[in-house]
Amino acid sequence: MTTPEDIEHLILATARQDRAAFLSLYDATGAKLFGVCLRVLRDKAEAEDVLQDVFLKIWRNADRYKVNGFSPMTWLITIARNGAIDRLRARKTRGESLDLADVLPDPGPTPEASAIAASEAARVQGCLKELQSDRAGAVRGAYLDGLTYQELADHYDVPLNTMRTWLRRSLQTLKECLSR
Repeated sequence: MTTPEDIEHLILATARQDRAAFLSLYDATGAKLFGVCLRVLRDKAEAEDVLQDVFLKIWRNADRYKVNGFSPMTWLITIARNGAIDRLRARKTRGESLDLADVLPDPGPTPEASAIAASEAARVQGCLKELQSDRAGAVRGAYLDGLTYQELADHYDVPLNTMRTWLRRSLQTLKECLSR
């Protein structure tokens, strides 16, 4: 199993345009990042396409990665999740709907991954409870449901810049909570 330190080393080597490190990074993280894309998009072909774009972004932007003590997978997952959400939003703007016949069943995580995910989810849920309910709802809408800031601002009947401030401050609070 690849450790976070190994992944961090591979990202830093990729920043130096080390192709072997980049291939190793893909081997170590590709399945996880594909799962993130697939969960958001629910379409295998589209998730594969987005994954290719994600790794191009990683190749081009690896020099922007900062070693900060947090898991390097967080940085990679954020790139994958944002790429998938961008694709999902583009699909919405084109007026496309998801054909249920094309949706792949979720194969589900392994028991070990389920236990780890449940533990992390409990920590995140505990930290979300520290936020005001409308702030927690906005965070869930933006980062789990893929809603735009404007959609959230309309839903909560607040100006767009207020929504941005809510989310920024809420994420800072969550970061502090999760680092305890």
